[in-house]
Amino acid sequence: MSWQQRLVERWQQPRAGPLLIALRPLSWLYGSLAALHRSLYSLGLRSTRRAPRPVVVVGNLVAGGAGKTPAVIALVGQLQSLGQRPGVISRGHGRADDAVRLVERTSAADAVGDEPLLIHLRTGVPVAVGRDRVAAAEALCAAHPEVDLIVADDGLQHLGLARELQILVFDDRGAGNGRLLPAGPLRQSMPASLPEHTLVLYTHGRASTPLPGAVGERSLAGFTPLADWWQGAAPRPEAIGELLGKPLLAAAGLARPEPFFRMLERLGLVIGRVALPDHARFDPLPWPSRTPDVVVTEKDAVKLRPDAIGATRVWVATLDFRLPPDFGRQVLHRLEQTAGRGDNDANGAKGTP
Repeated sequence: MSWQQRLVERWQQPRAGPLLIALRPLSWLYGSLAALHRSLYSLGLRSTRRAPRPVVVVGNLVAGGAGKTPAVIALVGQLQSLGQRPGVISRGHGRADDAVRLVERTSAADAVGDEPLLIHLRTGVPVAVGRDRVAAAEALCAAHPEVDLIVADDGLQHLGLARELQILVFDDRGAGNGRLLPAGPLRQSMPASLPEHTLVLYTHGRASTPLPGAVGERSLAGFTPLADWWQGAAPRPEAIGELLGKPLLAAAGLARPEPFFRMLERLGLVIGRVALPDHARFDPLPWPSRTPDVVVTEKDAVKLRPDAIGATRVWVATLDFRLPPDFGRQVLHRLEQTAGRGDNDANGAKGTP
């Protein structure tokens, strides 16, 4: 387990240990700098820019992953089923540069980011990445004028991007110990009540903060051999029978790999754990060359090509996220309410926490 993963786990402990106590002054400094950053926009010293289409930002208040990318994939699917033509923008964490790029099926994960590539592969919608989210949105709409709605994967704290609606995503950790980074998981302070133009989505089957919100469920859809996964094959629930009783390695480049490992063990699989840093590269491969079977997440599968894994059989565990059936309609209803008001403030939406 990396030091980042250990820190994520300590943020959940009810009592602060010596390390987190020592980090509190840095949290106060972080909070002061974040407040200064927001004030530059509220005072008009920095400007918020609008994208060519309405924007829904899906983001975390907490660091360390909260199921944001599966939520984006599920939301895009619901919007498509309602007749919308969404596109997605993202910074693309873990990639080699900050330039604006359009994501293609043949894109390398280190060029566009593992999560944007996964979103494009799973949904088929246009995706653009860039440190400048507005420039990414402009490039996306120029290349795909049919897009009528933009979903921003992350960017909650990117105040230069105006948004009509934002969705705060929480997993089972909620707000952790309630402290700001690095003494706690919060990128910004928890709001006392639900801000305007904001929805809350819980990704772990239950509410984990006092904020009212929708509850979704994550589940394992099945396992797919890596080559078949790249061809778009559906996950096979029955493939678990092929893995039971085999010596397996489970490799995960996630902020929180332990829930993934525990899920595999609950299925009865006997695994060796390979916990990697979030967005870790898989070049070179993080397992011995003669390893017979390895299980990875889809986020890591995008960094693995079938011709580069040797004799190892790599299985992709597909995790599906189910939104409440009416969540997409709720998003569209909220967008209709804000359309034409012109009331987005310098933070992108009034009440941004």
